[in-house]
Amino acid sequence: MSTSNIVQKLWNLCDVLRDDGINYSDYVTELVLLLFIKMEYENTEQGVLVAHKLPEGCRWTDLNELSGLNLLNKYKQVLLDLSKSDDQLIATIYNDAYTRLREPRHLEQLVKSLDALDWFSIQNDGLGDLYEGLLEKNATETKSGAGQYFTPRVLIDSIVRCIKPQAGEIIQDPAAGTAGFLIAADTYIKSETDDLFDLSPEQAKFQKTKAFVGVELVPNTRRLALMNCMLHGMEGDNEGVIHQGNALGEAGASLPRADIILANPPFGTSKGGDASITRDDLTYKTSNKQLAFLQHIYRNLKPGGRAAVVLPDNVLFEAGIGTDIRRDLMDKCNLHTILRLPTGIFYAAGVKTNVLFFTKGTAANPDQDQGCTENVWVYDLRTNMPSFGKRTPFSPQHLAPFEALYGDKAEGTSHRKEGDWSFAPENDGDKDETAEQNMENSRWRVFSREWISEEKGDSLDISWIRDSDNISAEDLPEPHVLAGEAMTELTEALRQLDELMQALGEGDEASAQKKLLLDVLGLDSEVQQ
Repeated sequence: MSTSNIVQKLWNLCDVLRDDGINYSDYVTELVLLLFIKMEYENTEQGVLVAHKLPEGCRWTDLNELSGLNLLNKYKQVLLDLSKSDDQLIATIYNDAYTRLREPRHLEQLVKSLDALDWFSIQNDGLGDLYEGLLEKNATETKSGAGQYFTPRVLIDSIVRCIKPQAGEIIQDPAAGTAGFLIAADTYIKSETDDLFDLSPEQAKFQKTKAFVGVELVPNTRRLALMNCMLHGMEGDNEGVIHQGNALGEAGASLPRADIILANPPFGTSKGGDASITRDDLTYKTSNKQLAFLQHIYRNLKPGGRAAVVLPDNVLFEAGIGTDIRRDLMDKCNLHTILRLPTGIFYAAGVKTNVLFFTKGTAANPDQDQGCTENVWVYDLRTNMPSFGKRTPFSPQHLAPFEALYGDKAEGTSHRKEGDWSFAPENDGDKDETAEQNMENSRWRVFSREWISEEKGDSLDISWIRDSDNISAEDLPEPHVLAGEAMTELTEALRQLDELMQALGEGDEASAQKKLLLDVLGLDSEVQQ
């Protein structure tokens, strides 16, 4: 049985929860409280070294032989005991955890269903991947806003392959959500180090306990993220990999400098103005959370550190403080690449987003803090692309051309050349003809810092490909032709309305309206006869 099939089976268990009055927004949180206990048992059964074992009396075997009210009462006690565990990470995960299940038979059905799954068949994929698949299912299937915590795996993996995290680097996500970026970075490093076996014991311990740090504001989302990290073998410090708090407040200000920052900050402005943005160290005060996060990110990079940040379009063109922040970014960092993403890949419909790739300082001088950006390379994967969704899935093949053009150097200094027509529109004429390939329809172009300043006023909302859905002014008929066509359509519409009024027995009203129209047009009323 494939991981995706088991994910679907787990998701189907949500019907049991719904029968107990639990809504979509609480489905996954409720399910994973129980699922995590089962996964700890399965890891132990398969001989996997479990760093954080659940205490006696709180294990799967303490639950799966009970039934009825005894089971429900025991489960409630287990959740309470886990929240008081001597293992600080376990206690953190189950802090304030409680079940909303009221019917013992529903809990019993969940326990029996989890026991019936063929867990052995997924050992190669890993329980962590299974858990993350459930989180993704929650983000794509519900209308609860879960998608704001989940960046599509296809995009995350592509970004990580470009940034190329290395063992020994401090990697952060100040808007961690369910920890997708950090887990992808960990997976990449493990693939490059034979699952950390190429490292010394000290280096391996660093990777597990110190390499990754995230910040998440929402407690239940942090709970999901901590479970996710633990199931992927990432322990973190005493607070776990994901810290509770606001990256735009004290939690963010206290973070150490990072070698890499990967993030998809939450969309929208700060609720209640700038009440949640309490940082005193941010130079430019703003209620726009993305602009505040962007400041935090480029300020918190070590010299030579690199970042990739998913941001909506408004960050690229917002005037005033937005312009000041973009100038500061391009001064202090080498903003070397922008990826314009297509619509439909996020679960907030219609959101237009971009990925900004930048490095603190310059390759020649990482400590440089003025004039670091000389050229910005832009890949337009949005114009004349389909709107992606369930029927048109966004896949790795859509990002492969961009990755090839990005190059092997993580800091964006690979040799680059303009021009890419990987997704050129089909020619409407002779099929043997090929569309002319020039910079006007290339998806990959470079713009100098001087051009961005003089021509765009430091806006980074840069597009150049003609949208095939838009009609060019060059293709429009002469104005008098357009006016004549409009008048013809209007006359026909008035004739049909007159016929309708007559059929409805409102001939007098129709005559009055026609007379009024003739007067407005300055025509002789005798024409009406």
